[in-house]
Formats: sequence, structure tokens, C-alpha cells
Amino acid sequence: MITYRASWILPIGGPPIPGGVVSVDGDLITAAGEHEGGRVEELGHVAILPGLVNAHTHLELSWMRGRVPPCASMPAWATSLMALRRGVTPDPPEPIVDAIREARASGTCLLGDITNTLATYEPLMDSELSAVVFRELIGFSAPDPEARVAAASGQIADLTPIAWLRPSMAPHAPYSVSPSLLRAIARASAGKPLSIHLGESAQEVEFLRDGTGEWRGLLEAVGAWNPAWAVPGCGPVDYLDRLGMVNRDLIAVHGVQFTDADLSRLAAAGASLVTCPRSNRWTGAGSPPIDRFYASGVRVAVGTDSLASVDDLNLFGELAEVRRLAPGVPAARLLESATLAGAQALGFAGELGSIAPGKRAQLLAVRLPADVQDVEEYLVGGIDPIDLRWLDEP
Repeated sequence: MITYRASWILPIGGPPIPGGVVSVDGDLITAAGEHEGGRVEELGHVAILPGLVNAHTHLELSWMRGRVPPCASMPAWATSLMALRRGVTPDPPEPIVDAIREARASGTCLLGDITNTLATYEPLMDSELSAVVFRELIGFSAPDPEARVAAASGQIADLTPIAWLRPSMAPHAPYSVSPSLLRAIARASAGKPLSIHLGESAQEVEFLRDGTGEWRGLLEAVGAWNPAWAVPGCGPVDYLDRLGMVNRDLIAVHGVQFTDADLSRLAAAGASLVTCPRSNRWTGAGSPPIDRFYASGVRVAVGTDSLASVDDLNLFGELAEVRRLAPGVPAARLLESATLAGAQALGFAGELGSIAPGKRAQLLAVRLPADVQDVEEYLVGGIDPIDLRWLDEP
């Protein structure tokens, strides 16, 4: 057993503890806020907090870093990404490994990773990170949805079982997945987290309301348009609700275009919302209404999205952008979003996301300036990896 003493302990499940301690026995936390025994390590002027949770990324796209320029519209950005990806198959593994190292070095312990190929699973096996690995399915005119889901389920069943890597399935978005395929994925994933890009762009809202616009044009251009598709004539949350998918398993990613009614429906269902504001700006989706996210009562988690649409995987950097967009939201709530809320969304709340007895000792020590007055506010202002270390590493 070892007990760490620091200027601040941020348990997340309660207020910061000045001059507190955390006791660890092996890989588990045994006590927080009081000395339970064992060797004491004095860490000095640092804050101890749980590892961060990046609730949405695409590690397999890491080789695209800096290669898909920012765009004024989401469909235009997606067209550029698709053109680039067609020329590189499969996704090279080395950038995936580098991205995992980068995420860990900047304070992340848990990921919600979206993959079309499951190419990220083995690199994650060899890392310190935990993850829900979502096998993403796309198919707006898929002829046999059940067969598509069965094939993906078989791929997942063939993976080496690892306790801290939990595979699941995810539909890409309402404009790229048919209603029948959405239902098939939801049935196969019942009881597991189900992530979907939702309410991301104005063009998505137009497509669902009128069946027109840039997303339809892209579907037609790539030969994926289904003329039998019935235009739902509603918003993205209502659309999923009609398909029976709005529940506590749902992880709605982005939500830039969500109305107050959308947010209230998600909150009432116990669903989660992941905001990725730096990526939203890059892809032309716009800035998410973060103040309204928190006012609605929906569970808000934070993600970086992929290195195709963001400069780095530093979740502290993402928090700084969230803080810039929502200066009135308490810093404590933002920190909860980057830790416990993400763990809850991904089904890891029993192990990660806060400092509490019985949870895994994935703990960060962040160096503080001598004159810091508000430790929570300091932590949401952006932290460089050079100023943090994992307590289970030398």
C-alpha cells in the first residue's frame, strides 16, 4: 500500500480536498481524503485527479493528421476525407500506436473509439488505455441489414477477450445508415453503449426534414442513395426516438444542432451527449451550444474526435475550448464531464472516472503554479502533458 499526499485531491464525486491524501493498494484505491496506512509519498504542489475520459475519437484516422483541411461545411469536409482514405488501404498501424501514446501522455485513461475495421483493437491491447471499441457500420442502402450486423458480430466474437477493452457496434449517422440497419444495430447492441454522430450539422437537419441538401447529394454521388427511403420530416433526436433508440444506452455525439426539446428528450431518457467543439469548428459544423447542454440536465461528456479534424488528442485542450464557449458553467461540472460522465456513458463508472475506494488507481498528478487560487478553474484552462504524470509510473 502507498499513500499519496498532495496540495489538492479532486475526487470528482465531491468537492476538492486541500492537503488531502489518496491510498492505493496495488491497482485499487482504498481510501481518499484520509490516511489509511502504508508508505507516504509527498507529491507537493500538485493536484491529484482521476484519469480523463475521451468519450469519442477515431484512432484509425490518425494518419490523416493535418491532411484534411478545415471546411465551411460538414459534407464538404467528409468528401475530402473520403477521397483521401480511398487512396490508403488499410489504415497504417504506426499512427494508431502513436496516437494511443499521445492520448495517454496527455492524461487519458479511457476512450470511446470508433473504428470501421477494428484495426485499433490490437494496439489498444498493448497499451495502458481502457476503451469501448465501437465497430462502426455504414449503409444507407444496405440490402441485408441483418447479415451486415451478423458479420460485424462475428468480427467482434473473434477478438481476443480483454477485461478493459469492450467491443460494441455503432451506426455512423442518420444520413449514412438506413432505418432498417439502425434498428438491427440497436437490437444487437441492447444493453451496451451505442454511439452515433447525431445533430452534428445543419445539413443533417435539412436532410432529415426535407430529404434534400448536401448529404443527399453526397449519397447520390457515391451511389448510396436509396430512392425508397421515406423522408422522416423531423429532427435527429425525434428520428431515433421513432426507431426506439433513445434510451440510457445512447451516446449522441456532437449535438451542435440540437434544440432544447432534443436535449430535454435525451435527458429524460438518461442518454449521454458527447461534445467535441474543436472538431466541430474544423469540419464546418459550427460551435455547439454548450451552455444549453448543461442547462438541459443531459449527461455531458467530452471527446476530441479524430486527428483528421483536431490538432491533438489532449482532452485538457478540449476542456479549454469548452470553457471558452461556456464561461458560465462551473469548472467542477466541466471536470466531471471529462471524467465521471464519460465513464458513465461508456459503462466504466464502476472502475474509472472518480477517486473512490474500490475503483482502479488510474490517477494523475498535475503540477500547479505557486499562486493558483481556484484549482478546478486552473485545470479546465488547458494543461500541457509536461505538467502531469501518472502515479503508477516513475
